[in-house]
Formats: sequence, structure tokens, C-alpha cells
Amino acid sequence: SAQRRTGRRLFLLRPHGYVELRSRAIPGSDAVIDHLVIGPGGVFALDSERWDRRLPVRSVTGDLLYHGPFSQKARLEHARWEAAQATAQLSNALGEKITVRPAMVIYGPTIPWIVASLNGVDVFSGKRLRKYFRRQARTRRGGQLDAEQVEDIHIAAAVALPPAR
Repeated sequence: SAQRRTGRRLFLLRPHGYVELRSRAIPGSDAVIDHLVIGPGGVFALDSERWDRRLPVRSVTGDLLYHGPFSQKARLEHARWEAAQATAQLSNALGEKITVRPAMVIYGPTIPWIVASLNGVDVFSGKRLRKYFRRQARTRRGGQLDAEQVEDIHIAAAVALPPAR
């Protein structure tokens, strides 16, 4: 359900220049990127999570994420790994360095921050998804990706990261 909700919210970003590839397999592994998002703000490997709303979400020392008493360190590391794999696949396919940034969107519990960068992963509430991507387009270092670059990356990603089965 988290992936469907994220998909609906990402669809509303199409007029702002964003495209999405959903459920993309990472070659040579069993891992699947929930959403590969490409747009003016860059390229993102987005992990959609639905967590128990009764348990609080908190961050400790700026790098650790907890859902109730449970550490989410492994999930953050996996999100970074998925983005690194997508970076390697897309850079290889396009013959130039493409950076894929990891992000995690959470549905269910209240998130006590707007966007937190925890262990290199941007973590935020699902209700902030559209605002997050629109802000990324405004603040991207190195300038925005234009429509042609977005399309080139989209085509390469569709081949380099096949649909999950």
C-alpha cells in the first residue's frame, strides 16, 4: 500500500518534469528499488515504507533511525546500497557519472521532522513527498536536469534496471 500511495503522489509531479520507474530489479541481486524517480532535482532511489502508526519514529545522534524500540539502521544501509547500485548501473549505461540519491518515505506514524538526512538517506513523511521533490529541483547543486537529460536517464534506467518479477 505504501508503494501505491507513493506512486499516486509521484504521478502528480509529472507536470513538474518528474518521471518514475516502479519496482526496478537490481541486476545480480534479489533487491528491488521501490521507485526510481528522475526529474529536474536529480535521480532518486525512493524506498516506500508503511509502519505501525502506534510506535513513535525518532532519530538518535543524527544518524540512527528508530521505529519504536527497533533500530532501522539496516534499512538505511540497504537504501544507500540500492542507490549505489543504481548509480553504478546508470553511470555504466550512459557512459557518464550519474548520482542516485537514496530517500525513504514513511507512512503511518507521525514523523517529528520535515526532512532528516540520516546516515546519508533523506527520510520524510509521505505527505511531504511532493514538496520534497519540488524543493530538490530548486536547490540542486550543479543545476537542474533539463527535459532531454531526464528523458535520456529514463530510457537508460528502463534498460539497466529491469522491472522486478
